[in-house]
Amino acid sequence: MGTIEKVFENNKIWAKKVVENDPDFFNNLLKQQSPKILWIGCSDSRVPANQIMNLPAGDVFVHRNIANVVVHTDLNLLSVLQYAVDVLEVEHIIVCGHYGCGGVKASMSDLQHGLIDNWLRHIKDVQRFHAVELKSLQTYEERYDRLCELNVVEQVKNVLNTTIVINALTNGKKLEVHGFIYNIKDGLLKDLRLN
Repeated sequence: MGTIEKVFENNKIWAKKVVENDPDFFNNLLKQQSPKILWIGCSDSRVPANQIMNLPAGDVFVHRNIANVVVHTDLNLLSVLQYAVDVLEVEHIIVCGHYGCGGVKASMSDLQHGLIDNWLRHIKDVQRFHAVELKSLQTYEERYDRLCELNVVEQVKNVLNTTIVINALTNGKKLEVHGFIYNIKDGLLKDLRLN
């Protein structure tokens, strides 16, 4: 069986199990989309938002891109952010990076990777902002892990500096922005305690 055929076969098995466990699941899902969380995370297939937070469908509004970068000219991300804040009225925005991020690792090298180098430029800027701290670390692995964390720190700042979030907070909306990092080695989230 080919990969795509397997996707459809797995989907049928999943849908059948869901209905067996909760006959009203899909009917209830149709009636709701009221998540309290917007997740801005990495596109890495090993970091599925709902699954690692053990939350069901409908509880998390998700935007993913290479290395969870928040760019002020990214209309895709800004549209997701505005919809989440203004329409869905989420109460929490989580920027979640992860250790072992391929985008962060690629940004640490001087090799050219093609079109993605333009995107990775944002992470290279994070390295530049924190060059003294990163250079003080003894090993490549320490620098790599810390850059994954610092990337989250900077992207949280970028979220907080969007007009969408500034206006929401100025108008008294209940909204918190968090920075998390996920460890693929043990499956645990860590709050970087940025607020």
